[in-house]
This record gives sequence, C-alpha cells and structure tokens, in this order.
Amino acid sequence: MSSRATQAAVRRPAAKPSAADRDEVGQLCFDVFARACPSRGTLEHVTGRWGILALSALLDGTFRFNALRRRVDGVSEKMLAQTLQALERDGFVHREAQPTIPPHVEYSLTPLGRQTAEKLMDLIEFVEARMPEVQAAQDRYDQARQG
Repeated sequence: MSSRATQAAVRRPAAKPSAADRDEVGQLCFDVFARACPSRGTLEHVTGRWGILALSALLDGTFRFNALRRRVDGVSEKMLAQTLQALERDGFVHREAQPTIPPHVEYSLTPLGRQTAEKLMDLIEFVEARMPEVQAAQDRYDQARQG
C-alpha cells in the first residue's frame, strides 16, 4: 500500500469526523480518494456537469435564476435549483431573496466560490483550447473500432 493510501486509511475522516481524524496540529484531514470523506461530495457538487457551468457562469456577476438558466444552456429548472442549493450549502454560492411580490432571487459567488470558479475557468479554457486534439483522438478511436 502506498504512503498516501496508508495515511488515508489511518488519518482520514469517516462521515462524522472525530478527534482521531485530526493531524498533529488539530486540523481535520480530508482525502477525496477515501470513500467516506465528505470532500468527495463537495467535489461532485463543484465538478458535476451543472456545478462547473453554474459556478463559471456566476464569474460574470450576479444572476437571477432564469437568467442563469439561459446562460447555462440545456440545464433544466429542477437541476439548476438542486445544483444551486448544493453549492449554496457548501458555501460557494450566495442566494439573496428580496421580499417582493413576485419574489426576486439573485445568485452570486462567495469568496470561496469565486476562487473555485477561477480555477474551473482555467480547466474550461484548457479543454476548449485542446478540443482539436480531443476531436482528432476521438476520430482515431472511432475509426479503429469500426475497422
């Protein structure tokens, strides 16, 4: 077993962290590769299909729900609502509801959300810039499987 795997098995938290899940200075230890680590769920919220797009879109500023839904083309109302709720719970998105009729709700990034979205934009830009290479690889793969 690797050193990292050994550390994960010994020091990483289960669903509810205890004193044994802390490092030498009392910090909680998280390892996304450990099945029970809560960071895995957060990573899913951030990097899931709609999470990455919602966070990246919010880099452009504050959005009302339907404007954000139009920006994130293809997301259903239900999926966007669930995604925003998860991202709000995790501290990435701020939801502000105005006490008006009809309700006026706006979504924006928290400082943590902004830091995260900036890193996600680096990934998005990297993937977009490499799409010719990706498409060429896909074509080679498909041709090899057909022949």
